[in-house]
Amino acid sequence: MKVFLDVIGCRLNQSEVEGFANQFRALGHEIVSSPSEADLAIVNTCTVTGKAAADSRKKLRRASREGAGRVVATGCWATLEPETALNLPGVTQVIANADKEALVAILLNKSREEFSSLKYRRVPLPGDRARTRAFIKVQEGCDNHCTYCLTRVARGSSRSMELSEICKDIQAALQGGAVEIVLTGVQLGGWGRDFVQPLGLKDLIGHLLELPGITRLRLSSIEPWDFDPSMLSLWQDKRLCRQLHIPLQSGSNRILKRMGRPISVQEYQDLLEEVRLRIPDVAITTDIITGFPGETEADFQATVNVINKMAYAGGHVFTYSPRLGTAAYQMVDRVPAQLAKERNAILRDLFASSGQRYREGFFGRHLKVLWETSQQQEGGNYKLSGLTDNYIRVFSEAETDLWNRISIVNLDSHMPDGGGVFGHIVNG
Repeated sequence: MKVFLDVIGCRLNQSEVEGFANQFRALGHEIVSSPSEADLAIVNTCTVTGKAAADSRKKLRRASREGAGRVVATGCWATLEPETALNLPGVTQVIANADKEALVAILLNKSREEFSSLKYRRVPLPGDRARTRAFIKVQEGCDNHCTYCLTRVARGSSRSMELSEICKDIQAALQGGAVEIVLTGVQLGGWGRDFVQPLGLKDLIGHLLELPGITRLRLSSIEPWDFDPSMLSLWQDKRLCRQLHIPLQSGSNRILKRMGRPISVQEYQDLLEEVRLRIPDVAITTDIITGFPGETEADFQATVNVINKMAYAGGHVFTYSPRLGTAAYQMVDRVPAQLAKERNAILRDLFASSGQRYREGFFGRHLKVLWETSQQQEGGNYKLSGLTDNYIRVFSEAETDLWNRISIVNLDSHMPDGGGVFGHIVNG
């Protein structure tokens, strides 16, 4: 059978799709790059914003329109709105998040026990989603109560993957050629707390760094109150990437309280100062929501001030999206949509400028770059794009194809569009 896999949203969704691909391949099925080639199409949906939900519906319609034999919806949006999903053209089945771990078994009418002895080998998904990084799911669900978020409703409470399963997934990724391992979860910092003998994320990272074959290990998003400062000693190991994504969401204590986020701006700033002290050259990125109900001009200016002060390497800005079923949906003092969008644009510009200043600090320095894309040009040379461990996007050229290899690169200058830097290979 030929299977097409598509995904909306977070790195956890991407990790899950890669897991589906592993299982299908292990059972002799083929993963294809287009719905038109597929007997079965699976779309892992998202509902974090209204746009994500709309994009999920669009992906499902596309799979049907382009000729997939069967279309199956899973993920957060499909879990919360299964009837709506089933009413879309071509969608034949919805598999909720609660059953997602057994998705392949359900679709192939096999028992879960039949999967326990399968030998997995991860290879990049076909098409434009081919990656040199492997997103490894280590945790599911969330115990936080952010008033704007549906994720806890869609995915349930925090549940940790067993260490043995995580190691199995990582070994499959390494055997498939992945150079960088990215640990993902809804509440990554909550890993291990639900075990009979509780563990912490520090224990997981320490164990994984002892595995043979690990070249790079990166963390995905981690909430500030889940970040145990004792973990910082682990970054003495150069394989642990110097990049942390620590969401703030607002620079106003009043708005943070309305959001249900159990931290103050000062506590957040103190954490970042300690991180920078212990991990030189670390890239810190964040998430901000503009236009949250009740956000005044003073609240917005407080966020501007924090972004200017914290010298971020970048950030994501989201305009608040009312989501039925959240506590914030009931808040009546909504910010006009146009004003929220204007504030969004201002913050995006601030992050762009802050990111440029961060990258400029590395001009003239040699950094290791993992090449993620490689395209041969008319003249025969290859145009390369890749990432440093501290998440600087680097572009260069080489006479040979260096895809999925690490080179030492001297960073020279900003690219014209400001989205990365140009460098020349010193040793590759």
